[in-house]
Amino acid sequence: MPLYHKLGKMPQKRHTVFKKEDGSLHYEQLFGTIGFDGMSSLMYHLHRPTQVKEVGKSLDIAPRAAVAHNIKSRLLKGFDIRPENDYLDSRKTLLFNSDVHVGLAAPKNSMTDYFYKNTDADELLFIHKGSGTLKTMLGEIPFEYGDYLLIPRGMIYQLEFDSEDNRLLITESYHPIYTPKRYRNWFGQHLEHSPYCERDFKLPQNLQTHDEKGEFMMKVKKQGQLHHLIYATHPFDIVGWDGYNFPYGFSIHNFEPITGRVHQPPPVHQTFETSAFVVCSFCPRLYDYHPQAIPAPYNHSNIDSDEVLYYVDGDFMSRKGIDQGYISLHPAGIPHGPHPGTYEASIGKKGTEELAVMVDTFKPLQLTQLALDIDDGKYYQSWLE
Repeated sequence: MPLYHKLGKMPQKRHTVFKKEDGSLHYEQLFGTIGFDGMSSLMYHLHRPTQVKEVGKSLDIAPRAAVAHNIKSRLLKGFDIRPENDYLDSRKTLLFNSDVHVGLAAPKNSMTDYFYKNTDADELLFIHKGSGTLKTMLGEIPFEYGDYLLIPRGMIYQLEFDSEDNRLLITESYHPIYTPKRYRNWFGQHLEHSPYCERDFKLPQNLQTHDEKGEFMMKVKKQGQLHHLIYATHPFDIVGWDGYNFPYGFSIHNFEPITGRVHQPPPVHQTFETSAFVVCSFCPRLYDYHPQAIPAPYNHSNIDSDEVLYYVDGDFMSRKGIDQGYISLHPAGIPHGPHPGTYEASIGKKGTEELAVMVDTFKPLQLTQLALDIDDGKYYQSWLE
């Protein structure tokens, strides 16, 4: 997201002397992507950010395929994933390929004993239940029901929850996540036809600077392993920063649906993009207003992508037997569409209150055993009359 932001104190010019009150130097760090070619932020630390006391145990957390070659449409009951105390323990990968991991989490407790960073992937967290604060080395972002939180790879963070009732949809992307290019001009500003604009973003605020030495647990995800490192100083010791590479939030409730006289295709719901998959938001909206319009989606063939739809709230008009937290998977290779009766029943309807998040991947998805454990086992037959 090419949007400039800054917090705290910094020198007037990059890569120049920036002294503390005692005359010693602050320590500059470039936090960038795609080598030195992508978006970056420049940060100023009280202590060297390179001080690692110990490298401890490493845990293999890479997902394993229970079904590697899937042709079956499936319905996963997401709320069957049991809550767990720890945030990282609660994260369960259900669907994955070499580009993206899609999973759920139901953490009960805030992260207080350790810090976390994912060096493999950008993380897109969707908050289905719960509220709290995303705390990062670049500041804090309050979050609530319906918020997307985009956390760039390598960002050190903690999640503080207001209660124990939390449900998250987590998408880990091995490619940078951006806002769709067609929404932006050549300078990067969102255009007038975009369903949201920069004003809707929740940017980091309330930069907290910790001047602490000791032993600080850092859990780092790298190459499917969770490594445990001990840092010598508190990782949130930044006094100021500026740039373009930082976490931000966006509420699904601020997505303004694009409608038309006849049914609009799924790309009008697109919210984020990568080179390997897209994320769409299905929000409350008016239906098509041609006098003969059929609001329900037409049958369409999944030839080039697997479609994952996470149901958040409301009555999804093209599906039967859907509840909150359910995940439908429509794999590439076979067509899918509205359930019998919903196509006809949609005629004459004026609007919908449905709320859902869709992830369309360009490579086939594999299923973990956890996904099979919450699969209803019969969804693929739900189009039979």
